[in-house]
Amino acid sequence: MAHRPKRTFRQRRAHSSDSDGAEEQSSEPGAPEEQTAQGLTEEGPPSGGGRVEATARRVRGRGRGRGRGRVWASSRRSAGAATRTEGGLKSRIVDLSTDEEDETAHSLENKDDQSSSSNSSSSLEEEFSSVVNIPDAAFIQAARRKRELARAQNDYISLDVKHTSAIPGMKKNSGDDPESEPDDHEKRIAFTPKSQTLKQRMAEETTPRNEETSEESQEDENQDIWEQQQMRKAVKITEGRDLDLSYSSEPQTVKKFDTSISLPPVNLEIIKKQLNNRLTLLQDTHRSHLREYEKYIQDVESSKSTIQNLENSSNQALNFKFYKSMKIYVENLIDCLNEKIVSIQEIESSMHALLLKQAMTFMKRRQDELKHESTYLQQLSRRTETSTNESLAVDEKTQWILEEIESRRSRRRQARALSGNCDHQEGTSSDDELSSADMNDFQKTQDDISQDHKKIFEDVHDDFCNIQHILLKFQQWREKYPDSYYEAFISLCIPKLLNPLIRVQLIDWNPLKCDAIGLKQMPWFTSIEEFMASSMEDSKKEDSSDKKILSAVINKTIIPRLTDFVEFIWDPLSTSQTTSLITHCRVILEELSTCANEVSKGKQDLLKSVVVRMKKAIEDDVFIPLYPKSTVENKTSPHSKFQERQFWSGIKLFRNILLWNGLLPDDTLQELGLGKLLNRYLIIALLNAIPGPDVVKKCNQIAAYLPEKWFQNSAMRTSIPQLENFIQFLLRSAHKLSRSEFRDEVKEIIPILVKIKALNQAESFIEEYNLDDLKSVIKEV
Repeated sequence: MAHRPKRTFRQRRAHSSDSDGAEEQSSEPGAPEEQTAQGLTEEGPPSGGGRVEATARRVRGRGRGRGRGRVWASSRRSAGAATRTEGGLKSRIVDLSTDEEDETAHSLENKDDQSSSSNSSSSLEEEFSSVVNIPDAAFIQAARRKRELARAQNDYISLDVKHTSAIPGMKKNSGDDPESEPDDHEKRIAFTPKSQTLKQRMAEETTPRNEETSEESQEDENQDIWEQQQMRKAVKITEGRDLDLSYSSEPQTVKKFDTSISLPPVNLEIIKKQLNNRLTLLQDTHRSHLREYEKYIQDVESSKSTIQNLENSSNQALNFKFYKSMKIYVENLIDCLNEKIVSIQEIESSMHALLLKQAMTFMKRRQDELKHESTYLQQLSRRTETSTNESLAVDEKTQWILEEIESRRSRRRQARALSGNCDHQEGTSSDDELSSADMNDFQKTQDDISQDHKKIFEDVHDDFCNIQHILLKFQQWREKYPDSYYEAFISLCIPKLLNPLIRVQLIDWNPLKCDAIGLKQMPWFTSIEEFMASSMEDSKKEDSSDKKILSAVINKTIIPRLTDFVEFIWDPLSTSQTTSLITHCRVILEELSTCANEVSKGKQDLLKSVVVRMKKAIEDDVFIPLYPKSTVENKTSPHSKFQERQFWSGIKLFRNILLWNGLLPDDTLQELGLGKLLNRYLIIALLNAIPGPDVVKKCNQIAAYLPEKWFQNSAMRTSIPQLENFIQFLLRSAHKLSRSEFRDEVKEIIPILVKIKALNQAESFIEEYNLDDLKSVIKEV
């Protein structure tokens, strides 16, 4: 159409609106003098151009949806539209005719494609075929030839999307060649709205003031015809959409009730029964709701009464205040102990290292001196005049060690003489003297550790470091609220809380010293005893767990410390150390073991360490050399003195082992004292000795150290199996002495046999040698 009347445009959502808009934008109104020519191309269905254009618009309205993806084919339409806007009136008419031809051909091609793919589009075309005459193939071919001739003038088809640069002679040839208008695929689609609407542009084109009244009436007629055509097209498209929508929404529609279906018969009884069932369900639900309501009312009343009781009771507030204060106190106590435990462990380690160093010094010195003295005596017995210089060098080194040994022995003799202890055997004293310099260093280090020990809790209040004050806090809890006290198992917590404080008091405690303070005299011991005594006063708690606090403290704190002393510091050859250690162990394991199950594990560990340490002493420290009798006959010879010292050193260890009687099992003591020490070392040394008063004295000493508990059975006629070698040695010695000048010494041997329950052997010996005066000894047993 070259000219369309004024109208109001609306944006349409259908595909036809897009095609119409493109048509309307591409068409522009002509000048007043050209309205006749334009009218020929626009008016009515009879004109060929109008039919072609109407057909093209309808076909593009249906098929433009599929052609939208081809952007390159419609990208130059805007350029063509701009060219037509700039060109003259004649150029615009020619462009319109060319566009109509292109659109006609394009619509026919789209029509062929759409007819093969969609039956609905063909039905619409048949409806419009009665109104619009579709051009035949000859007309379409003629239009194509015209377009090809127009392009052939330039000898090439431009690929440039810009119309002005792709076809250089377009503007000047647009008036001459009506088919110089670019094709649809060369045009650009305008994706942005124009600055002016079509109505505005039509208003600008129809601005001439000299239009005649006839032209205005013709324009009104054209407007009416055009609007009728648009309305018919819109009605058809709307009907098509309604069909599609109704088809797509058909599965979702609600089925109407079919009155032809027969329903089961309904009578009053069925309705009444259903109503009764419904009423029963509602009544049950109502009753359950009533029960829940009553329960909630009771809960509310109970909560109100509880709140009122708590508000009116001052004791609960006091209880809460007490428990809160105890909680805060215990937390602060634990924080304090956690902070101080590191210092406690460091000082304990320092003291333990100091004592261990001293013990290792004594042990190493004893073993070295024993080695050098034995080597010297061996060299002395087989000395030759060869290699004098070498032997002299060895003698100088050994002589210096021997002089040190002899100087210490002389000092001990002088000390015993001053004390009046003349009945002392060489070798039974503990060689634990230190030089003055070593003693000063040891004492200085020990004093420094003690000073550090006193500074541990110097910045702490007594309520958090004094055991008596701490126990007083828990005693108040036990007296005020005994139920909560015992339910909290405070008796299990107190030993753990007191452990660091007790360890502080045990830092300078040495159980191997004779002058060491006893456990019962320690402050922590007395405080715990008082706490337990106050607990026992409560008759209702006769089986109170507080009675086990002391045994738990000993098991967790004292026994591990004693075990460390036994394993690393204790010297079994020292009688003083052994006696002091046994004293503390007896107090711990016998008098304080109120609960055997709790102390059993710690006790087993302690006694096991004792046995292991004594075995090691027998293997490492017992050495009794054997020399020819000619060498040892002289009691003043170095060989005889050395052998005597070593024998009495073994007797000393034998005694120290048997001192554990009552703490260690009898089988263990018999294995250690009799099996490993007496039969393996002492009996061999006695067999090598010359029978006489010295031998009898040694045998008497051995028998004196044997525990009487082993021989308390009056029915015993034979001794224990481990003493069989000792009994045979006594009988052999008695036979020899009875034939020697020491006949009176036999009377000393018979009581030894009687003491160890070797009664059958003693009677046989008395009968053999007619010792009737000794029969009374056997009868007394």
